Amino acid sequence: MTRHEPLTTPGRPALSLARPVVMGVLNVTPDSFSDGGRFVELDAAVSAGQAMAAQGADVIDVGGESTRPGAARVPATEQKRRVVDVIAALRDALPAEVWISIDTTRAEVATAALDAGASMVNDVSAGREDPGMLALAAERGAPICLMHMRGEPATMQDEPAYEDVVGEVEAFLLERAAAAEAAGVARGQIVIDPGIGFGKTAEHNLALLAALPRLVGRGYPVLVGASRKRFIGAVSPATGCAAADRLGGTCAVTAHAVAAGAALVRVHDAAPNRQAADVAFAIKSNQKPKI
Repeated sequence: MTRHEPLTTPGRPALSLARPVVMGVLNVTPDSFSDGGRFVELDAAVSAGQAMAAQGADVIDVGGESTRPGAARVPATEQKRRVVDVIAALRDALPAEVWISIDTTRAEVATAALDAGASMVNDVSAGREDPGMLALAAERGAPICLMHMRGEPATMQDEPAYEDVVGEVEAFLLERAAAAEAAGVARGQIVIDPGIGFGKTAEHNLALLAALPRLVGRGYPVLVGASRKRFIGAVSPATGCAAADRLGGTCAVTAHAVAAGAALVRVHDAAPNRQAADVAFAIKSNQKPKI
């Protein structure tokens, strides 16, 4: 079983990767594919973050720009307006051991979020969009998640094609991890994410999920974010096509990802995915029940 050192960030308790980390999705946007508009008010966002933490989320991932297929870009100033007060209020409201992540591709937004109490950066562009992002992570000693995406959200689902999706995604992630290390980010602070649903067909997504042990074998903590995504409905159309109908499939991916060695899962529904992750990990590690 792959063992990873804890993620660390100045001034906060370390985030252990000894068991699966559940990252709860908190989109403070009006247009995210699953929960857009639900948490745009400060009190609603803070309550949602507290609820996810109480249900077993280890990290609350706050985003101020939707990355759903076809989404329009949001200026950094507007992203900051959406996320900074939420992050500051969450940092006051959450237990110290629960981390906050900022989901952004802009170093300006990440800087403001880290100043407000975030502990790590989740960049779906893997540091390509903003040349300052990798340097920021290095300077602040913050972990950074580097994700594979074909193109950008507005165009990523326009006929995505690969000759070898697993090999191409793997090569991209290793190149971006090397770039992060060259910028001064410690190897143990780099998380990689194959980008399920970001410029991929259902077949591509399934191939990447099947190949998770190969990505895990590269030595970096792997994050899997498949929560409520469209391919789940494509695999099981009889169970419903709406995002809210995809909880069972999401938990199946969580269990599979943990069994394959992924260190983190990013989900909308903390409690059932915490349970799926814990049971899969107990089976994988032959844990004795705590009874």
